[in-house]
Amino acid sequence: MRKLAFFVLATLFMTFVTDEAEGQMNRRSIKKNNKRIASYRGRKSNFGKDKVYNSLGVSLNAFNYFGDLSPSPKRISTDIGFTRPAIGLSFTHRFGPRYQLMANFMYGGIRGADSESADPNDVNNGAFRYVRNLSFRNRIKELSVVGQIDLFENQATYISRVPWTPYVYAGIAVFHHNPQAQVPATDLLGTPFPDAGEWVDLQPLKTEGKSYSLIQAAIPFGLGARFRINEVMDLSAEFGFRYTFTDYLDDVSGYYVDLTTLDSEKARAMSYRSNEVQPVNAKVQEILANKYTGYSGFDTVAGYGHINSNGDKNLRGTDARDIYMVTTVRLTYILGKTFHRAKFR
Repeated sequence: MRKLAFFVLATLFMTFVTDEAEGQMNRRSIKKNNKRIASYRGRKSNFGKDKVYNSLGVSLNAFNYFGDLSPSPKRISTDIGFTRPAIGLSFTHRFGPRYQLMANFMYGGIRGADSESADPNDVNNGAFRYVRNLSFRNRIKELSVVGQIDLFENQATYISRVPWTPYVYAGIAVFHHNPQAQVPATDLLGTPFPDAGEWVDLQPLKTEGKSYSLIQAAIPFGLGARFRINEVMDLSAEFGFRYTFTDYLDDVSGYYVDLTTLDSEKARAMSYRSNEVQPVNAKVQEILANKYTGYSGFDTVAGYGHINSNGDKNLRGTDARDIYMVTTVRLTYILGKTFHRAKFR
């Protein structure tokens, strides 16, 4: 009996010790798993960080121009037939649920021509512009920084961003431009130009007797809409304006100048081109006959616009600042972002 009692007590003791050990091991395992869960840094822990990200974009753009060679002086009058393509590259930093800052480079062109845009039957304005007969092209290299504000907030991570949102933008831009025109067949004396038909830079010729900088500032502003394609790609479409601080995108701004003050036959021919659409008027013939001497004024054929109150100047253009419009389709890729399933280790 004693042996049996001892065996029973020993068995109960070993069972108790074993259960206690297993309980402690389970408690340690649960505690360890709890710590692992507490220290896990998955999608939720990156919630705030994943709303701040960078993206790289490429764009196809269309440039249009409004200025002294537009079809009419009414804003915004532009000749869609002169729409020119442009390409762009952008870098964007998103730093809030609504806000982005984008640096963008674009290269494209604008163009205008009285002979194609002006209506010769419009006696109020088009006929004068047609007789003026000026034309140009300009290649623009623009670097801009703009802020974008989304209409719809993105309160989720980049993966769960809104399917689409309209936005507005505004900023500052610096651009390089260089207006050019094609050389006419002859100068005003009838002598053929050897480089007739070639494009030449207009700024060095000082066709209005003034010089201007080829590096200018502009204010870009506009609106657009951005659409989510997948977790890391967006497609945007936008339309905007570039309000410039120059009136010489087209090399036209003020009054015709005394041809005697210009430096070359080419400068005179590029300044005054009405003779290409109708005969040179009597006053120009007089200047030519006197070989550009002894004359302090200059009138054009019929005139562009109206003679000013002094009666001694004739408008070649207006002093309103030039504008170019930009239509953009942009594809952007969110940098360094991928989706991973949560895993416990």
